[in-house]
Amino acid sequence: MSNQVSNIYKLDGRVPLSRAIPLGIQHVLAMFLGNVSPLLIVCGLIEMDPAMKTMLIQNAMFIAGITTLIQLYPIWKVGCRLPVVMGTSSGFIGTCKAIGVNYGYGAILGASLIGAIFEIFLGFFIKPLKKLFPPVVTSLVIMSIGLSLLPVGVNYFAGGSGSADYGNWKHLLVGTVVVLTIVFFKQFTKGFLSVSSILIGIIVGYILAICLGMVDFTQVAEASWISLPHLMPIAMDFNWQAIVAMLIMFVATAVETVGDISGIANGGLDREATDKELSGGVIADGFGSLLAAVFGVLPNTSFSQNVGLVAVTKVVNRFCIMTGAVFLILCGFVPKLSAILSVMPQSVLGGAAVIMFAMILVSGMRSLQREKLTGRNEIIISLALGLGVGIGMVPESLSLMPEWVSQIFAQNGIIMTFVIATVFNLILPKDKETDDEKVSKVVREEYKDK
Repeated sequence: MSNQVSNIYKLDGRVPLSRAIPLGIQHVLAMFLGNVSPLLIVCGLIEMDPAMKTMLIQNAMFIAGITTLIQLYPIWKVGCRLPVVMGTSSGFIGTCKAIGVNYGYGAILGASLIGAIFEIFLGFFIKPLKKLFPPVVTSLVIMSIGLSLLPVGVNYFAGGSGSADYGNWKHLLVGTVVVLTIVFFKQFTKGFLSVSSILIGIIVGYILAICLGMVDFTQVAEASWISLPHLMPIAMDFNWQAIVAMLIMFVATAVETVGDISGIANGGLDREATDKELSGGVIADGFGSLLAAVFGVLPNTSFSQNVGLVAVTKVVNRFCIMTGAVFLILCGFVPKLSAILSVMPQSVLGGAAVIMFAMILVSGMRSLQREKLTGRNEIIISLALGLGVGIGMVPESLSLMPEWVSQIFAQNGIIMTFVIATVFNLILPKDKETDDEKVSKVVREEYKDK
């Protein structure tokens, strides 16, 4: 394997632009729809002016690129220095919908600003809070992320939940062709073609969709070439009820970010994430959400879709991901670029998403294999996945509970999994350690402190 190819599997390897750019854009394609969907849903519900909605989508691309750069290349303690891709969080949709309908979009931004500051504060205390995140817990969170995303991937595969032609044979054909293309290039080619299999599959699927008459380029033609992101497009409003709801969700998103960073460390680097990486990642998560609020968009967080992409390709090179972040920033200045991606049928992404999301699950399973499956751990795993993921898949099971319970736990199996795993990890008696296990634990702790 040449140095140029092997360097893409290293955090700081030197990679030429000709190889880095396609791998970076591959990450952008994986998260693009997920980045704009939360805004489209919330803005549509509160009947926001179309021109303002377009401006906010443009700002969302710009902020996603900036915060991704900060994760890749930390400023002081802000950032994890890992290939984490940031974007608008879908986990906040339920809470933002409730706040927007009752108090207006300005209340969403005000509550997001306070919540972001709170998450930054949490990030500085990750190390003392680390007892809440032992490997058995973080592994289960990673697995629950993969399991909770699988229905999303299948919905994309079928054309997008709620679309008029959901399940149409054209969508299923396109999704299948994307899957087969990815499998072919991943398994039967080597080097650059193999690691670019996701991008190649999406390109092939997009071309097929165009040939099948599934793409309308009107939006691309109408989009302007150049437009600057707008600072503070909507005035903030600070409502205490909205703030309380957001603070709870920011604790939840910090948990998810810990899971994503752990997933990247396990899936891409085959090791556990360090305290410094987790702390920097959560701080950057909060800082990104603070910037998002200032630019009028919903909170930012690490994207689980891209964790799956890292697990599939093993590409962890920061320079490669940086080119994708720059492309996101360009989308914030050149609306036509955003429009070209936004008209792509969801089934194109769905074929890739099914594989990527399943690989997150596999990454969590691989991490869990490092833990001894004692009777204690088996109970924690069974309860966390059984109740956590189960309730997330059947949210109506909490329909008679207070609304805040339903919003936090029923709509997000990841949080329920974390809570159950954490509680039982704390209350169940520990298994006695052998001398070898004690030595191994000391070595791991010394490594994490470096």
